[in-house]
Parts: sequence; structure tokens; C-alpha cells
Amino acid sequence: MPGSGPEDLVWASRAAGVTDSAVLAAVAAVPRAAFVAPQTRGRAYADRPLPIPHGQVTTQPSLVARMIEALSLRGGERVLEVGTGYGWQTALLGRLAAEVWSVERFSDVAATARVHLAGRANVHVVVGDGSAGLRGNAPFDAILVAAAYPTVPAPLTEQLATGGRLVQPLGEGGAEEVLAFEKLGGELVRRGRVCSAHFVPLYGRHGFREAS
Repeated sequence: MPGSGPEDLVWASRAAGVTDSAVLAAVAAVPRAAFVAPQTRGRAYADRPLPIPHGQVTTQPSLVARMIEALSLRGGERVLEVGTGYGWQTALLGRLAAEVWSVERFSDVAATARVHLAGRANVHVVVGDGSAGLRGNAPFDAILVAAAYPTVPAPLTEQLATGGRLVQPLGEGGAEEVLAFEKLGGELVRRGRVCSAHFVPLYGRHGFREAS
């Protein structure tokens, strides 16, 4: 029955075109029900976004899998995630990379994510401006941005290691193209289109400015 367990999200990820066996194994191993609000646990294994505080939503699971697959992780990378949410995507990255630094703009959401991610020693959640990255922890071998902006923020390009991969939805927020890039010669080179999607806007010093 749809929505009954992790195998449903593996099936949805395969149906969306994900073929990386390590990514699919991570989706199977990390229970999404442990990373959602209590009132939405009955829908945790449906392939759809779920609400979290401040008008935010989690990313659709099959889309998470597609974006992570586009990073081409091999296990030794240091990853920057922009937009922790409740931590399911963070946990997947933690299984697939050596170290993950995740930036969340809302302190209460970050606190919940830390509870969900307890015991995962290679995962670190920081409250801050994701559009500025984490300069003190750079460079990163891969960067995954879970919010939309028309361009890749300059600090993220700067903090990506040479040969590193970056995946971000580009657009105004609400109708985007998720694109994959590689850093070569100090510049981002587009490597492919992941899909079309709908994301919340990226707010911050190098993103959209919040209304005062």
C-alpha cells in the first residue's frame, strides 16, 4: 500500500530515474518517518513534500534522491547542505559522504533536526545564512542547495573545491530548473539539468531579501 514504508520511497526514486545503488540504499536505510513532524508521520512514505514550521516544506523524497545522485558522491567528500529542514536529506548525505555541514536559517527547525540526527558524528547542523555558505569550513567537495535563487551565490562558488559538484534550483522560487554544476578553472560549468521543481526562495545576504 502506498505510503507504508521506506520501500515506497525507493520505488518512487527509481520511477523518477534514480539508478545509483548507494543512493537507493540510503533511501531504504534512513526512515523518513523519523524526520517529519509527529502529525505528518502517517504520510512520511508518500512521495510528496510535508509541512514544517515557518511556512516551509520538506523536499519531495524522489527529488531529494535525484539531487543527491547528481552530486556523484563516492564516500570521501566534505559536503555543504543549504537548508537542513528536519534533517532527512542531511541524514542521506551523511551515509554517502565523509562529512556534512548543513546550514539552517531557523533556529527551532535546526534544533529539531539536531535531535533527529543525534548519533551521526559526521553531520553538523549550523544556524546561519546559507547563501553565505560556511567559509570557515570550506572548501567543500559538493554543495546541495535546497532553496531557489536565480543564480548560484558567489560565496558558494568560492567555497566549492576545484572539481567539486554543486546542485541548486535556479529561479525565483515556485518554478525552477534544478541544475548540476562542476567547478573548473575557478568557475562553475553547467553539467546537466536534473529536473523542473518547486522550491521555497533562498533568503540571505546573497539571496532574496526578506520583507521588512
